[in-house]
Amino acid sequence: MTKRKPGSTTPPRRFWSDAELDKLAREYPERQTAELAAEFDCSEARVYAKAAELGLHKSAAFMESDRSGRIQRGRTDPRMVATQFKSGHGTWNKGTKGLSGHHPNTRRTQFKKGSMSGAAQHNYVPIGSYRISKDGYLEQKTNDDHPVPARRWIGVHRLVWEAANGPVPRGHVVCFLPGRKSAEVEKITLDALELVIRADLARRNHPRSRNPELAKLVQLKGAITRQVNRIAREAQEQEQ
Repeated sequence: MTKRKPGSTTPPRRFWSDAELDKLAREYPERQTAELAAEFDCSEARVYAKAAELGLHKSAAFMESDRSGRIQRGRTDPRMVATQFKSGHGTWNKGTKGLSGHHPNTRRTQFKKGSMSGAAQHNYVPIGSYRISKDGYLEQKTNDDHPVPARRWIGVHRLVWEAANGPVPRGHVVCFLPGRKSAEVEKITLDALELVIRADLARRNHPRSRNPELAKLVQLKGAITRQVNRIAREAQEQEQ
């Protein structure tokens, strides 16, 4: 039995009689929900909801049977057989390359080999262009071939050094001399550059190397920590 307030757009509320609840409890585990919904004159969703409220479940035997509607290997339910691919079935795109086939309209609007999308064309800059990196270095675009866009740009200071000395040795890096860093191409000259080992560059860029006062504070902190640990250790030994 259902009941809805006049003018309401929500589905009517359903009231279950004792006889319906008894029938649901007896038959739900072994019957299809659609059949019960038709007999109760309500939606399957309402039957599922009431069954969940009562703690009812389909039986294991029903779930293993063809009537459950579940796809099971080796079953011959007509609903399953009717929609199965038959042996020797040919697909609609057999012999075509890609999903669009060879229709003239789709072929006409496809990207051609070597072409760029609209976004790529909008953002494209030619080889030889300059940009400033996030670290403040002037970079120049050297190629369009590398699949990783970041590898297409090389620091101008490195290009200047390699033009005079050849490839940068492994484990080394080209950097500016102190006070000579610049993002102006005219000021990036060979006499403003030097080749250093990466480990030396890391030590040079460490905050303690940049700030002598900070280095003293770090040393003082280490000395205090060692003294505190010593006192705590001696106190623990005396307690034992």
